[in-house]
Amino acid sequence: NADEGDSGTFADRMLMEGDPFVLIEAMIIAGLATGATAGYVYIRSEYPRAISQMKAAIGVMEAAGWLGDSVGGSGRAFRLAVRRGAGAYICGEESSMLNSIEGLRGTVRVKPPIPAIAGLFGEPTVINNVLTLASVPLILDRGAAFYKDFGVGRSHGTQPFQLAGNVARGGLVEKAFGVTIRELIEDFGGGTASGRPFRTAQLGGPLGAYVSADMLDLPMDYEELALRQAMVGHGGIVVFDDTIDMAEMARFAFEFCEIESCGKCTPCRVGAVRGRETVEKILRGESVAANIALIEDLCELMRDGSLCAMGGLTPMPVLSAIRLFPEDFDRAAPVAAE
Repeated sequence: NADEGDSGTFADRMLMEGDPFVLIEAMIIAGLATGATAGYVYIRSEYPRAISQMKAAIGVMEAAGWLGDSVGGSGRAFRLAVRRGAGAYICGEESSMLNSIEGLRGTVRVKPPIPAIAGLFGEPTVINNVLTLASVPLILDRGAAFYKDFGVGRSHGTQPFQLAGNVARGGLVEKAFGVTIRELIEDFGGGTASGRPFRTAQLGGPLGAYVSADMLDLPMDYEELALRQAMVGHGGIVVFDDTIDMAEMARFAFEFCEIESCGKCTPCRVGAVRGRETVEKILRGESVAANIALIEDLCELMRDGSLCAMGGLTPMPVLSAIRLFPEDFDRAAPVAAE
């Protein structure tokens, strides 16, 4: 799954453009380990160079005998193909991606059955993202203990963290889990690009939670962030200074879901529209307290009732904005002119 659609993320693209062979090697290993004879790399359409690099690298490996009817002379077959993404954010969801590869509309499949039982073309299918697979050759080469030695708690290994948004030095930093948000934004990123005070950052893409300035010393690991109702996601960190309006960002989260929803389930398809409309009422100062309560009820419904993470995670940025920055939602209704 190389449909890297989260805002502020580009680790997959950098790896596929810079070292496509590590991903190919990992997929060959996965194929031999599971008995699969075919693999697919689904790359977002906005990555034309990554697509061309992967195709060229596959050709090199085929010529060298590491892809084809007999991998490395083993007598075991494994072939690899690249598929261009359909240009939809929802195709990053695994079952929607399978539909897209099959030439169908990118909509989410109802589970069960899970892809491991009936996936691509009805066959058992293993799905992993680029960064997971790219770790496999190193782990086999250096041993599990070597990789496990990085990180903290149950979050083992490393994560490429991607810095974007209003940050002085955007880019990618691969660090062991446990590095703090402050270290990434201030030490590596150099603080805000505008020079204005930091106010918030969104972690883990457009469906990830916002963090406030007093959360900057939190370690970036799965467990600690989950305790604070946030997530690592794909490792993206989008920085904002003190000019950001968090009520507008809550509206944007619903709007993003409204635009990108596949439309398969009602909580996501309708909930996103109603959420945007309700936040717009708050922005106009209409019955603010009642509409915030309505937003919270709607978010609970979307989280618990949506078929996939598109609708299920949209509440995360909305509720974190309300929880951490309530002052931005305290809008007064305009006074009518006499």
